[in-house]
Amino acid sequence: MNKAVVLLSGGLDSTTCLAMAVDKSGADNVTALTVFYGQRHAKELEAARNVATFYKVKHYELDAAEIFRHSNSALLDTSNEPLEHSSYAEQIAKNQSPKVATYVPFRNGLMLSMAASFADGLYDDDLVKLYIGVHADDNAAGHAYADCRADFVAAMSAAIRIGTYEKIHIVAPFLCQKKSDVVKVGLKLGAPYHLTWSCYERGDVPCGHCATCIDRAQAFAVNGVKDPALVELKRKKFLSLV
Repeated sequence: MNKAVVLLSGGLDSTTCLAMAVDKSGADNVTALTVFYGQRHAKELEAARNVATFYKVKHYELDAAEIFRHSNSALLDTSNEPLEHSSYAEQIAKNQSPKVATYVPFRNGLMLSMAASFADGLYDDDLVKLYIGVHADDNAAGHAYADCRADFVAAMSAAIRIGTYEKIHIVAPFLCQKKSDVVKVGLKLGAPYHLTWSCYERGDVPCGHCATCIDRAQAFAVNGVKDPALVELKRKKFLSLV
């Protein structure tokens, strides 16, 4: 059976990809890979560990923080750039630029390259599907993230196939779908959204105002359900008061 490696951030999209991979290939044939790149919301690393444990898959972590040491992206913990509390569309309109402040230089390109190399070594004699959770909403407002575009993923996919003797194949199941579609699939598969973390702010409670919090709330609203992560936080808060 083919193997699968899932780039797992601990967020909603990558968790759905992991749910799909396990559903298709079985947990024994799936590996989760998390990359620390100096992100300000390092809490997502804990979420990734919890999600991997939930699915009982092998989980590895790589450190790429040094590569971004000279970047001032607002998404990095070392940045002095403020984190905007508005949607991607509002940020693009305000700044008159397709690139948002939370873009990390070629992050997805780096992660895909690292994951391909990792998978090629880990699974020496197997074909590997490499999952990444990019979706259409990442660019719907005007290419907020250039390394989430369909033509970018296609180019990386071709390069990785060639560079690994046709062994590693990128799977981006939501490339042309909205975040609400991601949630719809995840809910059907029973994805543990209560364990995930999306907020770009630091802290134990999502801010509810950064772009990814806004997108996440809308995705669950479209599906007519409450965000399981927020429900879980309220439950824990209630239990602490009892």
